[in-house]
Amino acid sequence: MKISNYFLLLPLPLTLIIFFLVFSLQPNTVTNPPTPENPTYSSGDLKIRPGYGSYELYIQHQLNKTLNPKLRKIWTTSDWERKVQVFAKFFQLLKQRQLLHNHSKALSIGARVGQEVEALRRVGVSDSVGIDLVPCPPLVIKGDFHNQPFDNDTFDFEFSNVFDHALYPQKFVAEIERTLKPDGVCVLHVALSGRPDKYSANDLFSVKPLVEMFKGSKLVHIRKVDGFGLDTEVVFQKKKIIKPSSS
Repeated sequence: MKISNYFLLLPLPLTLIIFFLVFSLQPNTVTNPPTPENPTYSSGDLKIRPGYGSYELYIQHQLNKTLNPKLRKIWTTSDWERKVQVFAKFFQLLKQRQLLHNHSKALSIGARVGQEVEALRRVGVSDSVGIDLVPCPPLVIKGDFHNQPFDNDTFDFEFSNVFDHALYPQKFVAEIERTLKPDGVCVLHVALSGRPDKYSANDLFSVKPLVEMFKGSKLVHIRKVDGFGLDTEVVFQKKKIIKPSSS
């Protein structure tokens, strides 16, 4: 006798109970399961947004914004000079604090059309480049911030205001520390109050998760800023590796 026919012979309440038990014991499917690079943050200060069935879908979602022709036109025309000037002020202050120098080799992470790179060059940091999923020559080359296309210990300075777009924040931070030189400086502009950006992949509510993730760096300073919806500047400096002296 087929199983389906067997169920028809049972009283209706018993059939419903068996049906419920069978399906309640099935494993749950999670669209964005935690991984070693995408943990569940128990503190609640950093939350990964659900909804990405695969990394490819996440990338495509980000490209929907980056390739939007209307946005790209705004970024390169009416938005260009205003943002370049604001970024230049941020970078000039960092130069005054001796965290950025004219001789620094600098990287802007998630640079889109290169406004930050242009600002770095205007304040005298000529050896500057940006990475983004979509290149924008000559200021921005193609690159994924979860897997930077650079060798270890390449940069003296790295800046990013797209931490909230990182699906794997630990990987994002690990790549910064990998490509920074010892004593190199990383500056992040983040939003701690949360913001309804549909392209954000995480929400950050304090700097504590950042301090925990920058394992190879020391916290230099935290200050309030007004950076196009981002309210906090967090600066880290990569620690020097002290090799044991040979006796």
